[in-house]
Amino acid sequence: MIELYNEIPDSCKWQIIRPINKGWSNDQKYYIQTTDGRELLLRISDISQYENKKRDFEAVKQLDDIDILISRPISFGVCNNGQSVYSLLTWIAGKDAEHILPELSSKEQYKLGVKAGEILRIMHQVPAVESQISWSDRFNKKINRNITDYEACGICFEGADKIIEYIEQNRCLLENRPQSFQHGDYHAGNMIVTKSGELGIIDFDRLDYGDPWEEFNRITWCADISTFFASGRINGYFHHKVPVLFFKLMALYIAGNQLSSIPWAIKFGNKEISTMLRQAKNVLEWYDGFETCVPKWYISNPVK
Repeated sequence: MIELYNEIPDSCKWQIIRPINKGWSNDQKYYIQTTDGRELLLRISDISQYENKKRDFEAVKQLDDIDILISRPISFGVCNNGQSVYSLLTWIAGKDAEHILPELSSKEQYKLGVKAGEILRIMHQVPAVESQISWSDRFNKKINRNITDYEACGICFEGADKIIEYIEQNRCLLENRPQSFQHGDYHAGNMIVTKSGELGIIDFDRLDYGDPWEEFNRITWCADISTFFASGRINGYFHHKVPVLFFKLMALYIAGNQLSSIPWAIKFGNKEISTMLRQAKNVLEWYDGFETCVPKWYISNPVK
């Protein structure tokens, strides 16, 4: 295994190297502890991913001057005799938010949700790259692909027609939307709660640029764990003054994401298919078959 990383500068000072077997990325991930007690995260990818990983590494560095707790990039390069590319990042010590949230009071869940919303708003201050095409053109292509893939995948669920109908009726909302830096997979599964109660954000592997409000397409995973956390995330993002347009667009993005999740799950087997079908049922219930744009779990007022 040492051949995999021995070309990385200062790897001779790594005292503990422990594989991390979680997440959906194809990267090999390792927890590193150095001889002087520093904790690091090492990600190793195939060399074919060099340009993509370099772009991602440089994109996250745009957050260097922002005062939020994230897994920050340290170094990047080639290793494993030119067969692999590596990214070395800071490690955030703590517990996975998705595991700790159910153990907290509703007030504490809500407070962490507000913090998650505030952090997201800060990240969205980083502008999109100038070469981005219009959001309407880009996302409409994605919608078309999602609908086509769902209809061709061979797995149907009750209410899909209502999801597609909502999408078609609300494509117009995509016009003239702003674009910014996106984490790309922003939910409790990619958040850490430190020993002191601080919220940290990890795993920027799916970062992108686009409508900042699209980042709420995976809030369904947060709502499954804690409606207080999910509500706090929305309220914190908007300083507790949420515009009606946001809910319409969030419903659109959740609808599109839910539809695409079915063909996505097929390659992972029946367990993931069942998970996505269950979530589709939940989403349809939250939105009354998409007759409303505000999900039933949303709490507008802070927890007393």
